[in-house]
Amino acid sequence: MTVSPELAERYAAVTAGIAEACARAGRSSDEVTLVVVTKFHPAALVRDLVELGVRHVGENRHQDAAPKAAELAGLPLTWHFVGQLQSNKAKAVARYADVVHSVDRASLVDALAAADRPVDVFLEVNLTDDAGRGGAAPGQIEGLAEAVLATERLRLRGVMAVAPLGEDARAAFARLRATGDRLRAIAPEATDMSAGMSGDYAQAIAEGATHLRIGTAITGKRPAPQ
Repeated sequence: MTVSPELAERYAAVTAGIAEACARAGRSSDEVTLVVVTKFHPAALVRDLVELGVRHVGENRHQDAAPKAAELAGLPLTWHFVGQLQSNKAKAVARYADVVHSVDRASLVDALAAADRPVDVFLEVNLTDDAGRGGAAPGQIEGLAEAVLATERLRLRGVMAVAPLGEDARAAFARLRATGDRLRAIAPEATDMSAGMSGDYAQAIAEGATHLRIGTAITGKRPAPQ
């Protein structure tokens, strides 16, 4: 299989950028998991990413992710669901997603807990004042965590957020880190932080992110949704 030089160059540039950001933060790049978000891209691109060494891929939409995961079932991949998730699709998503980054309400916890296999989950935090955006309010995180901890099949990994547009990303991620600190008071094992995308992953690393969700900086321009 021949991987396009452009894809290989973008991947190398991002992995180098991650290493540099970790060095500046006094961290090891081994502490950071790169999740390549392949939204709207075909299965062939994921195969190329595996050739480059990628082992974690993320998807935003169930209707795209399910057939892609089925086609690529034999590859050594961990599948992450990183988009907003409807409760009525949770069991279907849990059939292929090993990690769900967008748990933000009790009904979704219940739906994932009823799935046929264990799932790792991040609690999504809304860092804006807009209640209509995805994510739970910071003050709801403890209650949501208690709901996850009460299940048998869900493993609580930590917190997740998207930096608000128009705000300094590092300041936003500092608030997420503080929320994660509060979470660990009741769930000491929930040490992970999913933060940082193509344009702000260095700021996320500086604030302790353990999982980066990077798409276009590696995959290039997304195809139009089908």
